Amino acid sequence: MGYPAKDAFPFMLTRRSFTSTLAATSLLRAAGTERPNVLWISCEDIGPHLGCYGDRYADTPNLDRLAALGQRYSCAWSNAPVCAPARTAIISGLYPTSTGSEHMRSKTRLPRGMRMFPQYMREAGYYASNNAKEDYNLEKPGQVWDDSSVKAHWRNRAKDQPFFAVFNLGITHESQIWTRPRTGQHDPAKARVPAYHPDSPEIREDWAQYYDNITTMDSQAAKLLADLESDRLSESTIVFFWADYGSGMPRSKRFPYNSGLQVPLVVHVPEKWRTHCGAAYRAGSVSDRMVSFVDFAPTMLSVAGVPVPAHFHGSAFLGPVTGPAPKYLHGFRGRIDERYDMMRSVRDRKYVYIRNYMPHRSYGARIDYMFQTATTRAWKKQYDAGTLAPPKTYFWENKPVEELNDLEADPDEVRNLAPLEEYRETLDRMFAEQQRHAAAIRDVGYLPESEMHRRAAADSSAPTPFEMGNDDTRYPLKAIMAAAEQAASRCSWEPDFANADPAIRYWMAIGCAVRAMAPPVSMLKDSSPEVRIAAAEAIARFGREEDLRAALEVLGALADPKDPMVALLALQSIDAIGKKALPLKSKLVIPAPRAVAMEANFDKLIGDLARQIQAKLSAA
Repeated sequence: MGYPAKDAFPFMLTRRSFTSTLAATSLLRAAGTERPNVLWISCEDIGPHLGCYGDRYADTPNLDRLAALGQRYSCAWSNAPVCAPARTAIISGLYPTSTGSEHMRSKTRLPRGMRMFPQYMREAGYYASNNAKEDYNLEKPGQVWDDSSVKAHWRNRAKDQPFFAVFNLGITHESQIWTRPRTGQHDPAKARVPAYHPDSPEIREDWAQYYDNITTMDSQAAKLLADLESDRLSESTIVFFWADYGSGMPRSKRFPYNSGLQVPLVVHVPEKWRTHCGAAYRAGSVSDRMVSFVDFAPTMLSVAGVPVPAHFHGSAFLGPVTGPAPKYLHGFRGRIDERYDMMRSVRDRKYVYIRNYMPHRSYGARIDYMFQTATTRAWKKQYDAGTLAPPKTYFWENKPVEELNDLEADPDEVRNLAPLEEYRETLDRMFAEQQRHAAAIRDVGYLPESEMHRRAAADSSAPTPFEMGNDDTRYPLKAIMAAAEQAASRCSWEPDFANADPAIRYWMAIGCAVRAMAPPVSMLKDSSPEVRIAAAEAIARFGREEDLRAALEVLGALADPKDPMVALLALQSIDAIGKKALPLKSKLVIPAPRAVAMEANFDKLIGDLARQIQAKLSAA
């Protein structure tokens, strides 16, 4: 469906979506009052590493059988390379970059009138159960599930009630790669090590464990399918199998490359409901339609014969209201745990394009959770020892402004074609699509997280990031995007340090850090804390020695956990300064986690990063 206009509140169905809904409803009436049941089997942290996707190292007989009977999608993308924002895209039908929910384990709200898609299904009579992971970055606008617990099951519904049942299989989660001793059957010597990873015993062992876990998950999925069969529901239930983003191994998870975003997607539609699902479904086939997570919500409502709200960003890929196939897929990276970043990615059938808005940051900046995986530690140790050669070194170094990878010639995405003149037309086309998409969905990620929430809260009548982002008087996106492009060197550098909008001043300060130069010292007294942080970092790193003390005072004061998002941003800048931050070592505060879940999360992240900084300064 189309993107929302800035004044499209409350949201109403378009004539097109209403007509499509009538078509869906009439088909269901023709079949009587019965509606299809839907079973979702989801798993965590795996790419398309299944036998049915041609992976000969994988051992997944049950899912391979499901794919042989159903339809496998060759190009399905999560929109985010980490769980909470990925699942937020699914449940809302909106890009998290438009709702302010792009950051890992953040929390905001949908505007009044918007709901999560299972709510629309429940209103239409479906029993909706979730067993049991939610992990949304959006507050639930009322009751979303009939049951969301480890006991949730289709068997708990009323007699003859259609169901939408979700089961989340956690055995493949990144944390399960850590399991030792390994008891699976995959031989590490036969594992395929991607070009970005060193070939070492620890890394081969992790890849073998990853595939062992996928085999275990395959058996768990088979048990759910067997339960469906024993309940005599197989012929009335449409089955979806998918993963929430790519491999849990480092440089896949958390990064919006194809390796971090491509997921397996298999759908099986029983004979009874194939006409209803339309020509887009062909049993025993492979679909080359490009699909991403924002398409899941409209697809589910289409399949269920439920009206599809016009504000959804995606397009249904099955059912009576199937929409046009997209030409591009879109991914993103915002804050991941304790590290702020901003990456945007675009994929067509052949290329992946990445726009790095913070090229002065390395990919591999330490995230405490990521370093629990043996591969990460072994990889970093070899890099520090100087024993690696490109492309295995890239992850620990600063990013290029743009990346362009040919997935056919370079499936591991390690050869950046962006600097090559013969790819200029493709590069410009993909960049233009990234810019079009950001403008169309009103991407609020061009604001620092703390500034985004502050700006949204300033209007009590429309206090959500989505509403703020759709109001050009509150969020002049075109001007802010232009400043961001200047900062990260896509456009000519014409710094406007005194602009009235703090977001533009922020990007000007970021641009100084990218260019290894200091902004005006007067920016240390800016009214915006985010501007003061960005300016202080650049001054401390690249400015005059006599200005260092003032820059450190700014960063030390703003690292106070009383404003958690600001504190985390300040700590990241302190970390970037390195040994020059030594006077701040004893002043960093390790907060005690508070009772409120969101605040407790930030307290932990602040503590993790502060301890990292103290350890590095002690070593220095």
